Amino acid sequence: MGDVAVGARSGHEGPEGQPERPEDAAAPAVEPGSGSGSGSEDGDVPAGRPERDPKSTKQRSFWKELPILIGIALVLALIIKTFLVQAFSIPSDSMQNTLQQGDRVLVDKLTPWFGSEPERGEVVVFHDPDNWLAGEPTANPNALQTVLSWIGLMPSAEEKDLIKRVIGVAGDTVECKNTGPLKVNGKALNESAYVYAGNTPCSQDEDGGQFKVKVPKGMIWVMGDHRQNSRDSRYNQADKHHGMVPVNDVVGRAIVKAWPINRWGTLPVPDTFDQPGLSDQAAAAVTSPGSVALLGAVPLALVRRRRKASKDD
Repeated sequence: MGDVAVGARSGHEGPEGQPERPEDAAAPAVEPGSGSGSGSEDGDVPAGRPERDPKSTKQRSFWKELPILIGIALVLALIIKTFLVQAFSIPSDSMQNTLQQGDRVLVDKLTPWFGSEPERGEVVVFHDPDNWLAGEPTANPNALQTVLSWIGLMPSAEEKDLIKRVIGVAGDTVECKNTGPLKVNGKALNESAYVYAGNTPCSQDEDGGQFKVKVPKGMIWVMGDHRQNSRDSRYNQADKHHGMVPVNDVVGRAIVKAWPINRWGTLPVPDTFDQPGLSDQAAAAVTSPGSVALLGAVPLALVRRRRKASKDD
């Protein structure tokens, strides 16, 4: 007998010596990675599952996320506009040449939240204190412009807001005689850096151009840089605040000219408001004689109480 190789069978015999069926011989062997079964190394789609288009999946996910992204952007814009910075459109020529009609400015709304109050020389935006804009032409934005402005995606052209320069703060005495110069606490201001060319610092008229006022606590006195074309504190002295603007009505300080690009620039406080002695008299005016007397009386009362206590002992 010759040796038989292990596992080898004749081509005509099945298991246990049974003859192989014709259909068994005809059936091809299943090779790994042939596409049937659970998958293949070549990335073929498993049987019974439809092929996925990666591009269509990405497109669907983008359109699902788009409303969420828009919502987040709107919320951020509203937060920035409410608490940080808001854009305003300049509607008139009252602040020429510092600001031109149509300029866009960015207004700092953050610092007032920390108790900061307007200072001399700053350009501020404020709500109409007492119908200053009566009879003035006002903007008429459509519904879309109103919504976008409210959110902060468009500059505000709100007809109830004004923009002027702060001249006097609480305790200041502001005075105009003849054509000027304008005086604050007896100090003459050199306003050539910002007053409109050809204008005089003070106006010779009987409607408010000549004045001497003292600014009370919680108020500011404002004037436009285009002195002969600005209805500011001077010409509203008959209102309930006597031409003053309540600090609570101030929206914020204009810090940057943002648009158009060729007019971009900051809005610093002019050097004339930094001159020595300008604030001394204001501080003295705010401190009333009664308060000084009260402060002086407190130490005297304490000394007398100590002397009396030592005598009783």
